[in-house]
Amino acid sequence: MNILFVADVSIANVIGGAERVLFEQSTRLAKRGHDVHILTRRLPEHKKDRDTIQNVTEWRYDADQKSSISFIRATMRNSRPLFEFLNKRYSFDCINFHQPFSAFGVIQSPVSKRIRKIYTCHSLSFEEFVSRNTIPDIFYKKGLYLINIFVRRWIEKRALKGSNEIVALSQFTRDRIKRTYRIPSNKITVISGGVDLERFFPADNKEDIRRRLDIPPGKVILFTVRNIVQRMGLENLIAAIHQAIKIAPDIYLVLGGDGPLKENLIDQTERLGIRKYISFTGFITEEDLPDYYRMADIFVLSTLELEGFGLVTLESMASGVPVLGTPVGGTKEILYEFDPGFLFKDTDPYSMADLIIDTCRKIKENPESWDKISHQCRIFVASNFSWEKNVDLLEKKFWVTRQD
Repeated sequence: MNILFVADVSIANVIGGAERVLFEQSTRLAKRGHDVHILTRRLPEHKKDRDTIQNVTEWRYDADQKSSISFIRATMRNSRPLFEFLNKRYSFDCINFHQPFSAFGVIQSPVSKRIRKIYTCHSLSFEEFVSRNTIPDIFYKKGLYLINIFVRRWIEKRALKGSNEIVALSQFTRDRIKRTYRIPSNKITVISGGVDLERFFPADNKEDIRRRLDIPPGKVILFTVRNIVQRMGLENLIAAIHQAIKIAPDIYLVLGGDGPLKENLIDQTERLGIRKYISFTGFITEEDLPDYYRMADIFVLSTLELEGFGLVTLESMASGVPVLGTPVGGTKEILYEFDPGFLFKDTDPYSMADLIIDTCRKIKENPESWDKISHQCRIFVASNFSWEKNVDLLEKKFWVTRQD
């Protein structure tokens, strides 16, 4: 089968959840013998307009980076001719959209009307924009900000409604799509995200990994890795650590990731006098990420909003590391099914501190019981959330598409 993925991100550098989903689905389908292509933007780090990654050919069109508006406009204008060129060459059986802007350009082509289109929705684009950007004080910049939101919402609505079927990664995202764009339930299917069980697995010896990563010994290690932006709630996590160490002083937080708020978080730890309890690793490479999960006792997810699914939750649990998470989005769905006791009451730092303290006490007082819980995490994820299961369900939709 000839399959075209249409995205606004690239699998050449997997730096977040959107890239991870696209990478896993496209490369695993290619391994199953399908002819798989990706149509996406050419980003500044791309040296070529075409690349082959694990038997998936990624085709890239030029996008104007001068401003967000010109970027969106160029995306919509340039994706269409590239799609028409590729379809003439490969005659695609199915198109799988992953983000709205490149998708919008494709659905403007009359050629696309003859091809079944499935939209995989990670989260709503305009909501992601709002969560990452504060409203400017300057009048004309505020106007551009509001125009940006309107355009993103308008484009996303048309890309979703122009698709024959929509796949959401969580019930949370499915409900957001229904409410926001008035799309009927029978058009939306939930196919949960997955995890690479061969890449993420429990450690034989956590202490060896900690020594190599220069993690201090004799501590209860908390770990989180996030894009350091407002919606991740990392300032609340730091405030929670400040409260927790008053009762559990052997806590140590390893905070991975990078982003515009990193310096603010470092300043916060210094103001609170807890700098020695927190390590900022910066961006963690794909090669090192599994060991960072494996060395931890607990993973903490402090998201404030819009956790469309949360692949990090699965990656941590597959590594045998239990997750404490805020009751937000897809995190609530995963942890409630596993054990509601791992959910914070809310996003408040004091609520988070209470559960962190209680969990650290359990680890120290009954390590054998905690080992059993860690083992249960792995079993739970392996039974419910492998990428193979995700791709099985997606592939069935493609085969149905072909028969239609």
